[in-house]
Amino acid sequence: MLENSSLNSLQDPQNVLGVVQSASGRAWLWRSGTLADPHQLERLIAVMGRESGLGDIACRVLIGRGLAPKEVQGFLDASLRRHLPDPSSLKAMDQAAARLAKAVLSNEKIGIFGDYDVDGACSSALLTQYLRALGLTVFPHIPDRMKEGYGPNTKALEDLAEKGATLVICTDCGTTAHEVLNPFSEKCDLIVLDHHKPEGHFLPNGIVVNPNRLDCTSGQGHLCATGVAFLMIVALRRELMRQNYFGVTEEGKKATGPDLLAYLDVVALATICDVMQLRGVNRAFVGQGLKVLEKAQRPGLAALGEVAGLKKLGHSIACGFALGPRINAGGRIGKSTLGIELLLSETYPDALPLARELDETNAKRQEVEGDILQEAMLAAEKKLSSGRNAVFLYAQGWHPGVVGIVAGRIKEKFNRPVFIGSLDSETGLIKGSARSIEGLDVGEAVLSAVQKKILCGGGGHAMAAGFALHPEQGDAFEEFLDEALKEAQSSPKRANLIIDAVISAVGANVQNAEEIEKLAPFGPGNDEPYLALSNVRVKYAKRIGKDLNTLRVTLEDDLGKGRIKALVFRVENTEFGTLLEAPNRPLIHVAGRLRAEEWRGRKDATFFIEDAVEVTSVSA
Repeated sequence: MLENSSLNSLQDPQNVLGVVQSASGRAWLWRSGTLADPHQLERLIAVMGRESGLGDIACRVLIGRGLAPKEVQGFLDASLRRHLPDPSSLKAMDQAAARLAKAVLSNEKIGIFGDYDVDGACSSALLTQYLRALGLTVFPHIPDRMKEGYGPNTKALEDLAEKGATLVICTDCGTTAHEVLNPFSEKCDLIVLDHHKPEGHFLPNGIVVNPNRLDCTSGQGHLCATGVAFLMIVALRRELMRQNYFGVTEEGKKATGPDLLAYLDVVALATICDVMQLRGVNRAFVGQGLKVLEKAQRPGLAALGEVAGLKKLGHSIACGFALGPRINAGGRIGKSTLGIELLLSETYPDALPLARELDETNAKRQEVEGDILQEAMLAAEKKLSSGRNAVFLYAQGWHPGVVGIVAGRIKEKFNRPVFIGSLDSETGLIKGSARSIEGLDVGEAVLSAVQKKILCGGGGHAMAAGFALHPEQGDAFEEFLDEALKEAQSSPKRANLIIDAVISAVGANVQNAEEIEKLAPFGPGNDEPYLALSNVRVKYAKRIGKDLNTLRVTLEDDLGKGRIKALVFRVENTEFGTLLEAPNRPLIHVAGRLRAEEWRGRKDATFFIEDAVEVTSVSA
């Protein structure tokens, strides 16, 4: 059992510690897999602990997520040997591998057309690096968001053909680009490696490998484009080995060519930043890829980590909050090719100026985003107060490179699907990005609106999408969203906080923090566990950081037996910050994440607070 934890509170049928509304307006709910029978739960914990060697807290978390004791080993073993699917299970993969192998054997020139986000940059860099390692001439192209927009365009494709490319690979785009790709396919062979939802069974000419095409039965629809690209090079290597392309080793065995494991750093980075479900092979990609990333063998990511001030590269937080946003920044408001140039840099001195430029661009992006966010947040509040199920906003002058981030921030605030656009004065089109909440598929909604001629174009996946429309279509689109996403009505106005376990200040220690680490990598489908820390008081509080917007506190339990260090980021933006800084220091419950952090050779536990509630308000 967790030390000083309350079984009664752990087995409340719904609300953790009775919290119906916290200081930030959220209910604290048990993860749906938590059992109601405390005795059965304890028996399961004991069995799982014996069979897996995990401690109480890790077992409690896994049981809450629906895992049986016999499934734990498969969950913990995030290896490619266990989880890598046969690339041939993806529709058209064998055809794509055969065509690409022919290009390698014939020493053809290859064009790569990617997207300007992290997934597009990573998949383009992965393909470019591997094919160049095989001796091919490769021309990667990342479109300029402002001048070219999303997806393949005729001029860029024809430029690749004029350079001598006889095969063009579109990655992280192309599935819905029929109007552009179909005519071009008469001039040049095409392979599309994508994961965005298609328009029904309608696919462009060429070889389309997309686990989300309707006739693909692979079950790998949770892959990002870089994951699809990695399976592509696995299939290519297998085909080249079949044709004895790599020869044999000194031991007389078939050689395998370049080490594919070295490319897993960009696969992990893209999987995390594109917010893919961490199940199956994605767990292996991220788990193994973070180990590669930690070695800092790729000069570009080593330089970017240095510029970002990272102490540890091989962590999902580093990817999602430091590396990814900086690579994205080039495609959002700067030079779109910066990301792939950084990833393909062969030396640290070559990479460092690019990393610095991306860091500066990211700082500018944050400024631009902040200005738009303030205006958009007020407008979104008005929309929702009028009864809308989703938010649709646009304005001339809003930078198109940051509307997706703004949509994400508003979605987090109001727990509703959000569509934010920018009106282009030259084309007269509104182009924007959407972000969704759990259980509502905005990619499907956008494609449906395109098919109904309510949008000019668009596409995406469940949690994120892009769209384009004329201003006169705006009212019809807003009405369409109200109907298509009406299930949002049943979602709370603030996303509930899903809790995995309750612990005391004594139990919030390094040992339990390290137990939680064993369940990584964390992300969608395997969220980092939220814990509720019960009955504590703030003994010390201090604002830190250059903007004094980080709060460092020490929490002590009501018996004075246990203490834990804690942090709150962007405290000014929290509704519970005043509770933590209250001069009377009331008894509170806090919710957040427990992590083990190392400093100067010493490991300590830190609690990262995400919410709080005064105990008296719960009792009342």
